[in-house]
Amino acid sequence: MPETTTEDILKSAILLEKRGRAFYKKIAKQTEFPAVTEFFNMMAAEEETHVAMLTEQYRSYQESGHFKSTEYGEDDAFSGVATKVLSDKLKGEISAADFEAAAIGAAMSMEQRAIDLYADRARVATDEHEKALYTWLADWERGHLTFLAEVDQELREEVWNDNSFWPM
Repeated sequence: MPETTTEDILKSAILLEKRGRAFYKKIAKQTEFPAVTEFFNMMAAEEETHVAMLTEQYRSYQESGHFKSTEYGEDDAFSGVATKVLSDKLKGEISAADFEAAAIGAAMSMEQRAIDLYADRARVATDEHEKALYTWLADWERGHLTFLAEVDQELREEVWNDNSFWPM
């Protein structure tokens, strides 16, 4: 059943972020590779931030019928030199680990679902603060998805190269 009310959307968003956090924590705990652990712990922490923001907005909406005015930073962990270094280490460690590579694919699906939920709600929201929240979250999740897709593509190309899948 599709979410229709503002409260339903907020509940679904909180649940989606909590599931993402649990998934990322589980991968971080199960892997033996330090860069993979660091990456998935970073993802879990970001999902926790999203849970807190959404929970705060849910409470505000329940109490007042409105979203709180909040400034959303442009701070994205998936930019800069640190990401490039982490990306190289991450790809090196994941290429040797099927479980972790599969986790990247699952993470991409979760991020796409979040993008769809947030972008759809941002399009129809009439409250300017609600629209700002969902636009910001959709953009943030797009950053996650872009990074994951780049890692996935490079891993795929490594497998293709290692197995001579490229056309001659």
